[in-house]
Amino acid sequence: MLAALFILVLATGLAALSFEDVFRAQAPFVYRTLRNLGANTTEAEDLSQEVFVVIHRKLSGFEGRSKLETWIYGICIRTLSDWRRRAVRREQPAADPAATLSAPSLEEELVRRDRLTRLRGALDRLDEDKRNVFVLFELEQLSMKEVAQAVGCPLQTAYARLYAGRRELQAHFQPETKEARDEHRA
Repeated sequence: MLAALFILVLATGLAALSFEDVFRAQAPFVYRTLRNLGANTTEAEDLSQEVFVVIHRKLSGFEGRSKLETWIYGICIRTLSDWRRRAVRREQPAADPAATLSAPSLEEELVRRDRLTRLRGALDRLDEDKRNVFVLFELEQLSMKEVAQAVGCPLQTAYARLYAGRRELQAHFQPETKEARDEHRA
């Protein structure tokens, strides 16, 4: 679907970008990005709608100076940041749609959820600048140049934030790893 959108854009120019095509191609990216930036399932669904309202309003002004995903990621960051400023963050347990899928085994599913919970907890401890760079580079696999564009900082600053974020995450998981090794040896 995404490849078809880019072929359409290349063949006919940016004017061919319709909101419907962008929505179909980018909805999973927007939801995943918001989840990776710390929104829970329910919040990510609501915020996805807000992001697409902004995209709908501003799509005609998209000039193509960056990748579409980079532009949309910037909208995700600003929408989430605005939402956090407006609202007191309330954690509500919500059913995760992925949890309703059948897993190969209950144990594997519990391990997967535990790892995901620990990763999200560790990402929550990073400041917003480091988290944004880490998520874009490591999870969304954008180039560092695209990351710097999306977060609006110089390239070397983006590298510094990535390095610092990695160090903080490593420190978060390091004691756990050492304890696990000690338990295994005993």
